[in-house]
Amino acid sequence: MIEVKVIGAGLAGCEAAWQLAERGFAVKLYEMKPHKKSPAHHCDDFAELVCSNSLRGDRLENAVGLLKEELRRSGSLILSCADATRVEAGGCLAVDRYGFSGMVTERIRNHPNITVLAEEVTQVPEGPVIIATGPLTSDAMSDAIGSYFGNSEYMHFFDAAAPLVTLESIDMEYAWFASRYDRGSADYINCAMSRWEYQEFVRELANAQEAEVHGFEDKNIFEGCIPVEVMARRGVDTLRYGPLKPVGLRDPRTGQEPYAVVQLRRDNAAGDIYNIVGFQTHLKFPEQRRVFSMIPALRNAEYVRYGVMHRNTFLNSPQLLDHTYADRRNPLVAFAGQMTGVEGYVESCASGFVAAVSMAARLRNEPIPDFSRRTAMGALGYYISNENAVNFQPMNINFGIIDPLEERVKGKANKNLAIANRALAYLESMRKEETP
Repeated sequence: MIEVKVIGAGLAGCEAAWQLAERGFAVKLYEMKPHKKSPAHHCDDFAELVCSNSLRGDRLENAVGLLKEELRRSGSLILSCADATRVEAGGCLAVDRYGFSGMVTERIRNHPNITVLAEEVTQVPEGPVIIATGPLTSDAMSDAIGSYFGNSEYMHFFDAAAPLVTLESIDMEYAWFASRYDRGSADYINCAMSRWEYQEFVRELANAQEAEVHGFEDKNIFEGCIPVEVMARRGVDTLRYGPLKPVGLRDPRTGQEPYAVVQLRRDNAAGDIYNIVGFQTHLKFPEQRRVFSMIPALRNAEYVRYGVMHRNTFLNSPQLLDHTYADRRNPLVAFAGQMTGVEGYVESCASGFVAAVSMAARLRNEPIPDFSRRTAMGALGYYISNENAVNFQPMNINFGIIDPLEERVKGKANKNLAIANRALAYLESMRKEETP
């Protein structure tokens, strides 16, 4: 049995290890937890979700919804565990944070072809290996990867996580359960703010004291995860057109649309912990309590976790990796996850999947599966490996990087759905070709 090493048991590493093991390879999965943790990690389980507990939209008209469906149909471990630990969140796939990680850990540890080694790897091993140590790769391993690529410079951006509060501490006199436009079940707690309350809040937020983060500059923030205080500094109405938008929500006390609404999303299956949606932040902890208590429903909130900020590191992938996430010089050394420049939980899982099935094909001297730019999984691989990229930055999946339709379809939703159906049909044709 051929042995393959996988370094890192995050979402990408676990998905890669599972796919290789399912294909008959002996996998050694290295994970430095529990002996050593990054600043953003708290539990000992694998595939820990450190920012949001949401895997985002689940409709096929949404690019990440398509990506999830592609992974489901391809036998993804991560999507299987996510669906099994789902908590209600309107049109999003949100999970019980600890239930999800616990299930992934149990399935990985119980697979007969996977051996887990609890140790930090500080050198790039000889292939075959998939390195998925994440955007918070340890200093020693980060230096080793730099040396492996000839001291090629990493790039980096700053990422942030939102606070968590207990349900019992939310003042429901100023909040209510509902989903936007009353779609589906009432899965969000909505905290109303008047015009005066909102404007006072924005003023204090924009001037609140930030925690020191080495090298932090607003320009280095990933646009998909902007700290709430940075948005406040961009203009008084920025938040009202972003995470605090009131559109589609009516306060049952007044029957009217509030001036602004802070939404809270359930973070665990028990429903006793809620995530403040869009409130990624790097304010000092006392400042978070002071400023966020200006939201009427949160004036006495109990914080299970304050928001945190950390630097995420990623490779200059277009110059280093091919569309299967493999080293252009030595394809038996591959990388996966956010360190490659894909952004998001589902995208990380997809990179681990593609890296693993491609590695498996190489080791068996079989043709490398070409997911192509017609699928969301393939489009991500081609995005991170585009040698003509200028100012390469991490990217969430979006329809803009997937091959456009050859025919014209009216309406954005109809067009996106047609692209999604074409992608799923392409995957089905690949599956039939692989079936003996």
